[in-house]
Amino acid sequence: MHLFDLHCDTLYRAVTENTTLNNNSFNVTIDKGTRYAQWCQCFAIWIPDDIRGENAINLFDRAYLKITDELLNKNIVLCKTRKELKDNIEGKKHCALLTVEGGAVLNNDINNLYKLKKCGVRMMTLTWNGYNEIGGGIETEDNNGLTDFGKEVITLMDKLDIVVDISHASENLFYDVANNYQKPIVASHSNAKGICGHKRNLTDEQFKIIKESKGLVGINLCDYFLRDNGNADINDIIKNTEYFLSLGGENILGFGCDFDGADIPKEIYGIESMNNIYEAFLKHNYKESLLDKIFFKNCYEFFADI
Repeated sequence: MHLFDLHCDTLYRAVTENTTLNNNSFNVTIDKGTRYAQWCQCFAIWIPDDIRGENAINLFDRAYLKITDELLNKNIVLCKTRKELKDNIEGKKHCALLTVEGGAVLNNDINNLYKLKKCGVRMMTLTWNGYNEIGGGIETEDNNGLTDFGKEVITLMDKLDIVVDISHASENLFYDVANNYQKPIVASHSNAKGICGHKRNLTDEQFKIIKESKGLVGINLCDYFLRDNGNADINDIIKNTEYFLSLGGENILGFGCDFDGADIPKEIYGIESMNNIYEAFLKHNYKESLLDKIFFKNCYEFFADI
């Protein structure tokens, strides 16, 4: 099986808990991921809402140093450009992509986007749940949209080919991005509000806007984003997927598992369980050609082209 995962918080945990990307008790380890035929993992550097200014930059620097050091002699390559991704996937290698979750990493200085680009950041989630200099997350009481600085940021992200990710965005921020950004939009780890009403999930209209932009939506394995009461299982993953497919999502769906950053169903132990999820889809009469798109191809082709 081939697997492309748009979001995990393993790198943040490895940094803040002073452990490694492999010798840990997390949902994701290098050894477990590289057991798949081919694995591509987006490692997010999460900037929590209570970390700002130089502390946010320092957290990014520590995480970047860790991932570059630890992957140096491993069977997985940190790919900083689309060419590196294409070359390594075609060479049958496992790949890592670096992403950021939280625009506070910029410390209100747009020039820091050039630093992210130089470090190989391929995608940035504009906010976490709260407010930062770019705009408001889903938990902001006044539902802030993009600030003037935020509009400058997404314009430069467009030029630098850093993907705009609107998971965690407030409703106003989402629509401001949709109205001010011409490139594909990604929701790296968000589910269907038509199945689970959590405010972190996407409405039908939001999903269709992402689809029309030729973006991506990653199915999140968080209990409370899969089912309203939080007592989710693999069937709820299938239900969210089926719902998005009913909206025409065959070519934009992937997985953004949120491993090591969310409470996941008890029957899912970590990245090694993705094979069981694949098998469950097969038992529901999904064709392998469609599953290959959802589990790998859609995300790979997106990042190989963007």
